[in-house]
Amino acid sequence: MEAALDLLDEGGVSAASVRGIAARVGVAPNAVYTYFPDKAAVVKAIVEHLLGQVDLAVFSNRNVPWRQRIESLALELRERLTAHPGAVNLMIGGPMDGPRALALNEHLMETLRDSGLDAGEAAKASYLLIVYVFGAIALETAEQGDRPKETPEDERIASRLAGFSAIPVSSYPLSAGAAGIMAEYVSTRQYTWGLHRILDGIARE
Repeated sequence: MEAALDLLDEGGVSAASVRGIAARVGVAPNAVYTYFPDKAAVVKAIVEHLLGQVDLAVFSNRNVPWRQRIESLALELRERLTAHPGAVNLMIGGPMDGPRALALNEHLMETLRDSGLDAGEAAKASYLLIVYVFGAIALETAEQGDRPKETPEDERIASRLAGFSAIPVSSYPLSAGAAGIMAEYVSTRQYTWGLHRILDGIARE
């Protein structure tokens, strides 16, 4: 799994092939097929491996407000997935139906039930949150491109601001006026702002 993740980080999904993994760990491809029968199995295993690192204990303390528990999860997912940008597309590229993915969804729906939603509303709200969290992370990592994943947030914001400063005010006055805000679309502050607005809507149900 570590070899697969390293290859994913270095060269994307295509690099994390069975043959690539075999070469990285120094064995014949047939040896890797014992663990991963095909590329789809590698992808699913990477998703499950990363989700397995998420601390689901955040959901267990029901003395902590439900909103705080969900926010903690959302921030942890962002931290872990932005460290492996190539994994984000794997998360949204197919059904998350492995045991760890299902456990995550189960705990999320249980927490949403604590907000007062019924079972059906909790399921819909869970999907809404997953779409927001993974969508926001996917856009952020896509823009990161070839820049090192360790690039500090303030540097990425500054780079965006430099680009947006060239927006012609006469043609796009609203965009030019909001350049500083748009530059922060990749920030933790923007991410939590959107999350809070979604949770506000859920709480009003």
